[in-house]
Amino acid sequence: MIIIVESIALCVLFTIMVYIMSRNPIATLYNYPSKIQERVKSLDEYKGKIPTQESKIIAKSLASILIIVIISLILRYINGYTTFIEGFGYGFLIWTIVNIYDALIIDIIWFCHDPYFVFKGTEDMKKEYHNYCFHIKESLKGEVIALIVCVLVGLIIQYVL
Repeated sequence: MIIIVESIALCVLFTIMVYIMSRNPIATLYNYPSKIQERVKSLDEYKGKIPTQESKIIAKSLASILIIVIISLILRYINGYTTFIEGFGYGFLIWTIVNIYDALIIDIIWFCHDPYFVFKGTEDMKKEYHNYCFHIKESLKGEVIALIVCVLVGLIIQYVL
């Protein structure tokens, strides 16, 4: 039962985070298919507003550290896990649930069909905005990242907390 409650809570928190970030779509440009990124970068309207690749890497690194800390604390102090395998396994399961939710609900159902996320000057790129394969591939990359994150979570639970 706890897995259901935690999964719902994390999906709600993830949705809130995505909603807040989406208020400034240009800040999330690197979450778009590459053809859309290229077009937006070529448009004068967005010159000087596009985040750098470096800022993207820094933001994702900080988010990963925050996620590692949050998952570790939850699994240790709420779930009571104390071993590597518990931390890694449960962390990976929770990550996978949120990752599937992100790919299907946030990306494919919401993002791909909400005109709010269409950049001015890219309205003709409907096929790219509806590129479901892009989101599935990104989800698979997320699972690889999950392996790394959850190994760290397991180690923190076993040796630090």
